[in-house]
Amino acid sequence: MSTPKPRPNLPFSKLIPIVVGAILGLFLRLVLFSGEPGSSRSAMASGFFWVSPFVMGAITVFLAERQQRRSISYYLFAPMATTALMVLGSLLILVEGLICAILIVPVFSIMGAIGGLCMGLLCRLVGQPRNTTLHSLLALPLLVVLLGGDGPGPERLGTVERSLLIQASPAQVWGLINNIADIRSEEVGHTWAAWIGVPQPLAAATVMQGTQHVRQVRWDKGVHFDEVVQQWDPERHLRWVFRFAPDSVPAGALDDHVRIGGAYFDLNDAAYTLTPEGQAVRLHLRISYRVSTDFNFYANWLAQTLIGDFADTMLHLYQHRAEGTDLAQVTP
Repeated sequence: MSTPKPRPNLPFSKLIPIVVGAILGLFLRLVLFSGEPGSSRSAMASGFFWVSPFVMGAITVFLAERQQRRSISYYLFAPMATTALMVLGSLLILVEGLICAILIVPVFSIMGAIGGLCMGLLCRLVGQPRNTTLHSLLALPLLVVLLGGDGPGPERLGTVERSLLIQASPAQVWGLINNIADIRSEEVGHTWAAWIGVPQPLAAATVMQGTQHVRQVRWDKGVHFDEVVQQWDPERHLRWVFRFAPDSVPAGALDDHVRIGGAYFDLNDAAYTLTPEGQAVRLHLRISYRVSTDFNFYANWLAQTLIGDFADTMLHLYQHRAEGTDLAQVTP
């Protein structure tokens, strides 16, 4: 087993493998994985989501090993730096939005580290890999694209449920559900969803459209949509389905990959249930959704986290408004 001989180090030469790996990742994103949603060339396809960071990590270590023997920790952490740099680059050139960039970093870091570790162990077993190894790595994403099928990923349905006891009457809470205005940022802004740039609610009001109750909802960033009521039992139960117009979500308000009603994510229906408990009322919120990706186990966890975060925020908002309590006591 041969060991690479150390070569003279030029200024910043230790950063070259990381920078080259990140540039390769950007190239793959811009050239190979820039297709329409649902296609094998989409940035949400398994080829980009799983294979690209693996290849970036492996090539980072391949290039580093050609300089000198690296440690196991390098095999793990240098590829993480590569994938983080690639994601940062995609933000700077406006290829990805902040929401997608933040959500993808954990997976890219793990897959990059796996690719780096595999390449590092290969180097330790056989010495310095030949250029054919590099060529094989570069061909891997293209092979996945050619073998991958088009169309959305498998569909997975999920539900988020939250409840909160509010010291108010059912009539008070029901009135707030159907007419709440001037929602301030400090009432809803202390959440993970707000931190990563998800639009936050501003107001909601129930109106009559013919014989149909419709909740008209406004969020910041110009987002607006209707919640068409399917079940209406005053002071007890309210269920609706979501209705989005072509202009409901302005460009830039949400990343395309997490657009509601898109190929990868949708909201199905939601419901409030009010149950009196003594002098208080328990407000229960249920929201159902769909994810359709090649990595539903991760997408479902994200949906559960973000929707659950939103549900908690809305329940605490109604609690604050109904009870008139201090925001610091009710903010999640």
